Amino acid sequence: MTIALEIQVEELRAELRNSDPVERRQIEAELEVAQAELTVAIAEQEGTIDAAPPF
Repeated sequence: MTIALEIQVEELRAELRNSDPVERRQIEAELEVAQAELTVAIAEQEGTIDAAPPF
């Protein structure tokens, strides 16, 4: 899962470099979400956090 997220982050960064101002806002938002998902996925793998619900 993390590899797919890493690829997605890199693709969004590449799109961001070549985007017009209108697309830029949307791509930045997508990039922020992808980076957050990657951070959570890495933390889960390392055992830093437990993503299971507390109930």
